[in-house]
Amino acid sequence: MVPNDPFEDLDVPDPLADLERATLQLSVHTDTRRYGKQMVIVEGVEDVSDPKALASTLKTALGTGGTVKGDRIELQGDHADRVRELLREQGFQVAD
Repeated sequence: MVPNDPFEDLDVPDPLADLERATLQLSVHTDTRRYGKQMVIVEGVEDVSDPKALASTLKTALGTGGTVKGDRIELQGDHADRVRELLREQGFQVAD
């Protein structure tokens, strides 16, 4: 007899995704690029299952451009506080 799956009745696409988010610690800081342009850098995304989707979500919410480079997400503009807030709303731990 096979035991019942405890996640069977949940209305969640992937219950283990929440566990992934809760165990990751991301860091957010601002960097100044050429010509004084501000960039928000989100580091620690190498263990996120789909960093491009996370970057897309952040870019859409902020109405800005950005990219994924290796283990980090780079977003145009000075949105560090809002990025921290958005990441926490999605269940990620963010280092202050």
